[in-house]
Amino acid sequence: MQGRVVDAGGVIDSAPLSRFQILIFVLCGLVALLDGFDAQAIAFTAAAMADEFKMPVTAFGPIFGAGTAGLALGAIILPPFADRFGRRYQIILATLIFGVFSLATAWVHSFGTLAVLRFLTGIGVGAAVPNLVPLACEYAPQRTRAMLITVVTASWPLGAVIGGAISAKLIPAHGWQSVYYLSGLTPLALAAALMLALPESILFMIKRGDKPQAIAATLGRIAPGKSFSADDRFVLAEESGVHGFAVKKLFSEGRAAVTILLWVPFFMNFLVLFFMFNWLPPLIKQTGLLTERAILGAVIFNLGGIVGGVVLGRMMDKFGDFVVVGTAYAFAALFVGAIGLVTFSPPLLMTMLALAGVCTVGTQVCGNALAADLYPTAMRATGVGWAYGVGRIGSIVGPVMGGVLLTQQWDMRSLFLIAAVPLACAAVALAGLGYVSHGQRNDVSYSPKSGQTLRRGKMT
Repeated sequence: MQGRVVDAGGVIDSAPLSRFQILIFVLCGLVALLDGFDAQAIAFTAAAMADEFKMPVTAFGPIFGAGTAGLALGAIILPPFADRFGRRYQIILATLIFGVFSLATAWVHSFGTLAVLRFLTGIGVGAAVPNLVPLACEYAPQRTRAMLITVVTASWPLGAVIGGAISAKLIPAHGWQSVYYLSGLTPLALAAALMLALPESILFMIKRGDKPQAIAATLGRIAPGKSFSADDRFVLAEESGVHGFAVKKLFSEGRAAVTILLWVPFFMNFLVLFFMFNWLPPLIKQTGLLTERAILGAVIFNLGGIVGGVVLGRMMDKFGDFVVVGTAYAFAALFVGAIGLVTFSPPLLMTMLALAGVCTVGTQVCGNALAADLYPTAMRATGVGWAYGVGRIGSIVGPVMGGVLLTQQWDMRSLFLIAAVPLACAAVALAGLGYVSHGQRNDVSYSPKSGQTLRRGKMT
């Protein structure tokens, strides 16, 4: 007996959010949280490690660069395989990679070995979020998609907040090694949980042609009030069909200008973010504050990012991606430039750090949702991954450039005024991206309730 034609995307959009979907978002959020902790562990431990290795903290520029080089490589190389073989295994693999090599860092005894381990840790860290975002996107209803993705990816700065707070207590009591014991063992435990509980993307399962029984069972967990069977034919009404080499498709079928304009804010914002992530604690310490207060400044910056990601994500669902993110980048340039002007007042400094976090970390969190919505399922991980990879190149340039400028005795005022320039460029690029993509975002999906086509606003 021939079953119905069922559009999985339409079912997800029309059904209330289920416990099954919430579990997926929680698991993805936990991976992002530990990812953020591991990415910034070196910033929290750099001062203590520099003391043990008997070298100035400014010498850690190449170490920061090695970690971010791994991030770039992981984001570019691994996500395209997720578009071919699935998101689930890529997420588990990435978690295992950054867990194993972060744990190994606890036993490092030389500068060269530290650089290698940070590079290898970065590969896992860089591959995680570009796979988390498509998986979360493909289980999220369109009506709350931006907010749900930003909540998941806001766990990344939350990991830095929790990691910073814990590190500030662990390092004086148990040494810098304790930070890497924690940031290594917890991802390994989470990887075991992911193997048991994290499902594959249902939209990817349909694209790949998985067994109808498995698709029906998964869709039944999303919409428990509806019945699906192996006789049904499950389709992706949203897709126009993408075949061939996914990376090449980023520049074909009218996507070239959109892809390039998306890469500009990713590069510029990551440049500033990783300058801030890596150099904020030592720079704040140079103003005369204690190490604990210097780490607190980094924590406040990331806390602002968490608030910004959630609030801006909700605004994106209401007012549109490009207006919200582009405006936030413009304010980011103002707040980052102001940081170097208020170092005379710790309360003002912390306030500017919080506002800068809202508009830099927050916009990056929202940029993930924007990037995911620009590409169809068949190339979503590739699109997000390559945007991340280009951004990670900026994350290499930022810390290294910061180290060079510091060795040339640049003061904080000049450093942060210069850091505002890339954010202004990102705001301009977002305006261009909104203009170019207007009229190209024509994703069409099928509503199983009414049989009508719905235009949802994704470029296909």
